Amino acid sequence: MTVFRCVIVSPRRCVSAMGCDPLGLCQYETQKLLRIHSTRLGSLKCCLNALILLVIVIMLFMKKEYQEYERVVSSVTTKVKGVTLTQVPDVGEVLWDMTDHSGAFQGKNSFFVMTNVIVTKKQKQGKCPEAFPNGKLCQSDADCKKDKWDQPSHGVQTGACIKSDVMKKTCEVFTWCPIENKKKPPRPALLMAAENFTVLIKNNIRFPAFSYIKRNILPNMNESYLKSCSYNRHSDPLCPIFRLGDIVQEAKENFTEMAVEGGVIGIQINWDCDLDKLFHKCLPSYSFRRLDEKESNHTLYPGLSLRFARYFFENGVETRTLYKAYGIRFDVMVFGKAGRFSLIQLIIYIGSTLSYYALTTLFIDWLISTNCYAKEAQQDYSERKFEVTEDQKQSRLCVSFVDEDTVRITKGSRKKPLQEMKASSNHPRKHQHFSSCP
Repeated sequence: MTVFRCVIVSPRRCVSAMGCDPLGLCQYETQKLLRIHSTRLGSLKCCLNALILLVIVIMLFMKKEYQEYERVVSSVTTKVKGVTLTQVPDVGEVLWDMTDHSGAFQGKNSFFVMTNVIVTKKQKQGKCPEAFPNGKLCQSDADCKKDKWDQPSHGVQTGACIKSDVMKKTCEVFTWCPIENKKKPPRPALLMAAENFTVLIKNNIRFPAFSYIKRNILPNMNESYLKSCSYNRHSDPLCPIFRLGDIVQEAKENFTEMAVEGGVIGIQINWDCDLDKLFHKCLPSYSFRRLDEKESNHTLYPGLSLRFARYFFENGVETRTLYKAYGIRFDVMVFGKAGRFSLIQLIIYIGSTLSYYALTTLFIDWLISTNCYAKEAQQDYSERKFEVTEDQKQSRLCVSFVDEDTVRITKGSRKKPLQEMKASSNHPRKHQHFSSCP
């Protein structure tokens, strides 16, 4: 006959000796640590920690996380040089120098170079029929409103409806007559020689936080060098003088095609500076790209054009020659930052990367708790790492058999015979024959 003793123990509610402390202000909690003596786990931990440390160090030096940074402040000035002689329809030979093709069109951090032109000669202020389709067709004076102006019109309506050609009538306007020629720009472009024009770009930069000033014309560039150098990505990437044809080519565009209707090219100057004495480097790098939409079928008004006029008096009457100029606008955009060693930034980086070492613990805990590790070690680890507590409604059954040296701890329904209950854990006896629950 098997002899046993059963003790039913209910969980106790712990009450602090210091009284009620609902906020836990007088308590301190710490995590339970489990130290496992294992060559495999120890080696794995060292390897993972070494790998994490290697990544942290590589990122520290590759991205220079030990530096504080300042954005660039810059100013840009340009000087275009080039002269060409062209044969302009209805005008004849015209000489274009720097003042003619680009002098009047300089902008902030940009410059414009004329590549094509349409000329309307001898315009005088007077009355003439509006050109169709800028002006609407009319049948009588009632269709035209005096002093009216709208966006497509070239002038102010007089209120009269007159013949525009043999078949059409349009409203008369007070404007510069004859009205501007609306034909398409010449092809090939008249100022194709602009491809060989050059531009000197002067870029002054500053990093205020570091009191650092520099410009793209470097100290070793003397006058004789600047007279002969020309930017080349491979042979001379620091020269500040650029041939316009090379700029367009670097932007992967065809100058011959672009010159007909014009466009916009971006010249990007990037300053990536390291101001630490040991690794000091602060030189400009240039890149180029087209900024406007070049396909006529993708945009309503492709290219780039503007108008200007030259005035003179003929027989005492003010007269002008109107030029519709097509050309390329070059926008100079400056980007950059400078970095310098900062102890505060280094401490912040180190502090932010310490959390990566928790990945080692997470991975090893996961490895032990899965079938990838020894089953016996997994069970022993789980029993020691996790402590199970029971609900108030549940109870533990402590079973002591005479022919066994341990006390079984089990739980569950009491309807099942105690001999058949599976033990959740075993504990050594504290007495020779009977034992209470540990």
